[in-house]
Amino acid sequence: MLEKKFTNLLNQAGIKVNGKNPWDMQIYSDKVYLSLIFGNLALGEAYMNKSWDSKQLDEFFYRLLSSGIVAKRKYVSNILTFIKAALINAQKITRAYQVGERHYNIGNDLFQAMLDGYMQYSCGYWKDTDNLEQAQLQKLDLICKKINLQKGERVLDIGCGWGGFAKYAAEKYGAEVVGLTISKEQAKLAREFCKGEKVKISLEDYRELNEKFDKIISVGMFEHVGPKNYKTYMQMINRCLKDNGIFLLHTIVGLDDRINTDPWMERYIFPNGVIPSINQIMKAADGILTSIDTHEFGEYYDKTLMAWWKNFNSAWSELKKNSKYDERFYRMWKYYLLSCAGSFRAKKIKLYQIVFTKRTNSITNYTLIR
Repeated sequence: MLEKKFTNLLNQAGIKVNGKNPWDMQIYSDKVYLSLIFGNLALGEAYMNKSWDSKQLDEFFYRLLSSGIVAKRKYVSNILTFIKAALINAQKITRAYQVGERHYNIGNDLFQAMLDGYMQYSCGYWKDTDNLEQAQLQKLDLICKKINLQKGERVLDIGCGWGGFAKYAAEKYGAEVVGLTISKEQAKLAREFCKGEKVKISLEDYRELNEKFDKIISVGMFEHVGPKNYKTYMQMINRCLKDNGIFLLHTIVGLDDRINTDPWMERYIFPNGVIPSINQIMKAADGILTSIDTHEFGEYYDKTLMAWWKNFNSAWSELKKNSKYDERFYRMWKYYLLSCAGSFRAKKIKLYQIVFTKRTNSITNYTLIR
């Protein structure tokens, strides 16, 4: 019964079970059919356990998600994560460091192999380039231009990662940067990377900060804030931003308001993460900050993820010499990168840069940068 229903659903997405197309699904165990009940949690675990495969996993997910068949179904694991999110504040300050411990502390060797020279773990800006390094440099410069960064200005980078933006802003624009991270491994490498520059890297949650800055940026971090804390986050920006300052938020955005995340992503990749909607972001900022620019370029995240996958796959022969990176980890990481690429390709998630000022700011001549 489950097998027939599963096969029929995939057919609606143009995917054949044991077919000959590179995006088709090769099934090796009946456990795969449990995904009809438990959704992506069961599907992802089955993939990690070699119960199924697809030669072109990114295209498999693009076709699956584009078809709309996933959105129409209710899954047990999704319902359970929704109930959990409704009952508790999964991103409260006492839990804030969990994603650092479980994801960003995996190993700097992994991220150095996968990312560009400035260690940008967020969407690149691929305008007029097919090169990851150039795309990330363009993203960094785009941010600096959008906040009108001037020499000597003090900048806060919330979720500074391995210090890439901090180093770039200090080197190229003469800024003084304070970077916040909840990852010990990120902080360690960021301090080394930014040595000699006017950069301070702090292992600190954003809610603990009470200092003034000319400019504030947050790149790829808001997905860890959580709906119960969106208003608190915006209040912190208002508290720490000077009256004539500018704040840039770079974040993945979902199509609908959500309070929970995909169960497989929650368990294996980003614990306590939630992708916000534009509505949730603007509602949280309402009465506190004013948006003066919104810029969507989610199509570039597909290219970024595929470049990361290429780098990771090329480096695997070296990475696997480290005992913590086994075959199951390889399949988990592949599933993560390529399923996300398929999601962006299907336009089920997007990428926004939103520029805000304080409500009291009287900026009237802001120039849109693209």
